[in-house]
This record gives sequence, C-alpha cells and structure tokens, in this order.
Amino acid sequence: MDLLLWRHAEAEDGEDDLKRRLTERGEKQARTMAAWIRQHQPKDLRIIVSPAIRTQQTAEALKLPFETLRKIGPEACVSELIVASGWPHGNVPVLIVGHQPSIGRLVSLLLAGHEAEWSIKKGALWWLSSRVRRSETQTVLRAVIPAEFLD
Repeated sequence: MDLLLWRHAEAEDGEDDLKRRLTERGEKQARTMAAWIRQHQPKDLRIIVSPAIRTQQTAEALKLPFETLRKIGPEACVSELIVASGWPHGNVPVLIVGHQPSIGRLVSLLLAGHEAEWSIKKGALWWLSSRVRRSETQTVLRAVIPAEFLD
C-alpha cells in the first residue's frame, strides 16, 4: 500500500482555525506540489482531506476528486489517520491532506516504531509504502519533498 501524507501549504493566522486560508505563498506551494503529485501519483489514488479551509484549498490545487473527512481535521490523532487510510493493508493508495502534529506523529510511528513530535514543513509531502518481507510488514520511505525543492 502507498500512503502519501501532504501537510497543507502555508496559511494565514486567524482566530477560527478551520477558516484559515492559504497565503499567496501557500497557494504557490500547493500548485507546485500538486503538479508533482499529478505527475507521479500511483494509479487509483484515493484522496482524503481535512475539512479545514487551508487543507481544502491545498487539495483543490490537484484538480482531482477528493473526499472530506472530519475525523482527520486539525485535532486528529494518529489512530484516526491510520483508520482513514486503511494502513498498512488498504486496497488502494491513499493521499491524506492534513495537519501537524498528527502527520509528524504518524510518520514517526511508521518509521521509528513510536510516536514522537516530528516536524513536517508546510506544503511538504511524505510518501511511504507498506510491504511484506519474510512474513514481516515493513514501512518503506519512498520520498520526502519539501515544497520549496520544487520551485
């Protein structure tokens, strides 16, 4: 299974966390990363997006259909991301467009075996795969791409 984790692009500050919009820089980050994702995406990619405006705007840059899932919003925990994605035995590749700290905690769990406060840059994409070798499920890091690397 492929799991792509995309942190929303740069957003403005604001009192209502769910209504924060992307900045001009964030819109550029989203467009740039979306172009890379469209070029490299696995076949039959399922896209799941937090209901926050900034994640919706980030996902809209893909110009692909996506579903909004309230449970992966800004307050999501790692287990909610795992359930939403179907990791590690899901039938289709999944892209989650979400938030810190849950994305960083999920990456740390999958790669290091425990949750830790790993920082994921705004607009960055982490691509992980699950495979079975000698009856053991393994997580493979396929790519880590900060948005500014694609400028």
